[in-house]
Amino acid sequence: MSAFSDPLREARQKSGILKCPFHGEDITMLLRHEDVRQAAKDWQTFSSDAPFRVPIPSEEAVRTMRQLPIETNPPEHGDYRAIVEPFFARAKDPAVIAQVEALIADLFDQALARDSVEIVNEFALPVQSRALTHLLNVPASEGEIWLGWGIHVFKVTGGEFKTGSVLEDYLHRKFDEAQAHLGPDFFSALTQATYRGRPLTRDEMMGFANLAFAGGRDTIIHTIACALGHLAEHPEALDYLRADPKRITLASEEFFRVFMPLTHIGRVCPADTAVHGTTVKAGERISLAWASANFDETVFPSPEEVRLDRKPNPHLSFGFGPHLCLGAPHARLILRTLLRFCCEKVRAITVLHAEERVEHEAAFDRKLGYHTLTVKLTAL
Repeated sequence: MSAFSDPLREARQKSGILKCPFHGEDITMLLRHEDVRQAAKDWQTFSSDAPFRVPIPSEEAVRTMRQLPIETNPPEHGDYRAIVEPFFARAKDPAVIAQVEALIADLFDQALARDSVEIVNEFALPVQSRALTHLLNVPASEGEIWLGWGIHVFKVTGGEFKTGSVLEDYLHRKFDEAQAHLGPDFFSALTQATYRGRPLTRDEMMGFANLAFAGGRDTIIHTIACALGHLAEHPEALDYLRADPKRITLASEEFFRVFMPLTHIGRVCPADTAVHGTTVKAGERISLAWASANFDETVFPSPEEVRLDRKPNPHLSFGFGPHLCLGAPHARLILRTLLRFCCEKVRAITVLHAEERVEHEAAFDRKLGYHTLTVKLTAL
């Protein structure tokens, strides 16, 4: 299966938009690269000041606070973003880089010692959970708690929303602990942070933490699994990277482009807005279809082909404009480290069992990697 079904690809080529129902709401999807980029910059026309409505489908049922800073517009967005940027910048700290490298090297060694490893749950999930402890500067034991939440903090396997508030209960507990015993960690920093001269409210603290845990979880897990799945199906790609590790940087960007985990994100139009011959009425949502934009034939020659030397590669997998993903350096660190150790330690990856994950919508289907991917890793 290609990344998208024919109807969505045809709509991108013909009209640039597609109306698609999502949980009872018809949403206009912007499909072309330039249209998505322009909309991502134009926050006055396509607003993020829409609590619970930026994700598609909406998340009113699974969280009780606005996610920060993603569900705000400039200038508030910039002021909120500055509060947490120092923690996400830790992905470029040599000490954090060394911790992530040691983590991934150890997981490869464990996998190589086994007859098989299930990549999604036994490899990618531990990488994501344990690497996040280093980014947020919390004890390693917290990562073992997060492992128990599964692939998605809001959804169970199969895509249904979870019931209860496991994440919110956990976050409230961590903020209570931080306020009683301050430390150098993410939770303590938020309890001490100020926004425009006042302390953050508990809801604001929760909004930052909610996004930190939800935004970079299944996205990183998906990308890891898809990258290893591709190297298993295309052993020549692993040979290509091993021959010159400098190729890993371009290759990782191509994996981010092709295996974009987030199909799209929502914006709300404050006023009636004409888009390619259709009108998005005031208060209605529009979709910035990042994944479709990443396959725009006018920008990416032969977009369905994985070209590990693709350059330039202006993919939109980390968004665009003021809301460019805070976690991008962390994701890049993880994937580049993963590819490097794969080249250094692994001779071959053999698929033993795979179940593809497909997003089924009324207007299109989109392959989203794997529900499960069991492989045999053979050491060099």
